[in-house]
Amino acid sequence: MITSSRHPYYYTISFALLIAAGMWGLFWIPQRALEAGGLTGGWATISQMVIPFAMLLPISLWRLYKGQSFGLEYPLIGLLFGGGIACYANSFLLTDVVRALILFYITPVWTTIFEIVFLRQIPRFYRYITLALALSGVWIVFGQEGVIPLPQNSGDWIALLGGILIAASAVRMEIKKPEGIYPILFSFFFYGGIFTLIQSYFLSDYLGDAPSIESWVAMMPWLILIAILFHIPTNIVILGAPSRIGAGIFSIIILFEIVVGTFSAAVLTDELIGWREILGSSFIIFAGLTEIIFASKTEEDTG
Repeated sequence: MITSSRHPYYYTISFALLIAAGMWGLFWIPQRALEAGGLTGGWATISQMVIPFAMLLPISLWRLYKGQSFGLEYPLIGLLFGGGIACYANSFLLTDVVRALILFYITPVWTTIFEIVFLRQIPRFYRYITLALALSGVWIVFGQEGVIPLPQNSGDWIALLGGILIAASAVRMEIKKPEGIYPILFSFFFYGGIFTLIQSYFLSDYLGDAPSIESWVAMMPWLILIAILFHIPTNIVILGAPSRIGAGIFSIIILFEIVVGTFSAAVLTDELIGWREILGSSFIIFAGLTEIIFASKTEEDTG
């Protein structure tokens, strides 16, 4: 069994992860702008892997020259996390948005299972509470039809696979505990980019026509800005969190993306917010707070 004491910056990292997840809840805003600029379908997903990699490559070459880590020593983490993000993004091309969200965001279940199998950690009592709250919140927000969304098509299965890969990557990072964040960040964009390109090849019929050169040129400043202000900083936090606060709490906190995404869409668009969104979001927030507080106190008692 793997045991660990609470990280000295446990609450700071948890709060930073909460902010990073919330930023992903706002990502639909630049995503719509990119689509309006001609980067439709999965082309935006491809560009958002390739461009940060290209921007980080000179840093990796400099690190190699200085005898430091080049950043490719975590292929499994990069493939798992990058593959999970690619599956999540591309699942929307193949199935309903609601189904993709529900099937992806049962991630905490897979994380708990992987913790039992690979970390030999028996879930403590509060994990059952947080799982019930988190999954209930997701279901209340998105389960409009009242039917359990069992996978029915390729998009459903890809969304489900995305959640499994994210959970596996979080547990892998908790086991491996990488030294420094840059190597896993670069590994994520490199190996995740390879996964995205291969997956996009098999999904080429759903990507739509390749954007014109004019569209790429017009959107390139925005893609670079998004990489600098969004993709790189949020992934620094997200990739650094599991090994420091634990995969289980990580998988609960990232659900905050749903809360921010739901309320921001209601405020900035014509989408209405009702009792489902308010109640479900409250459940998700309470689940995150419960996991943070109880996990912290448990580690203090056993540390």
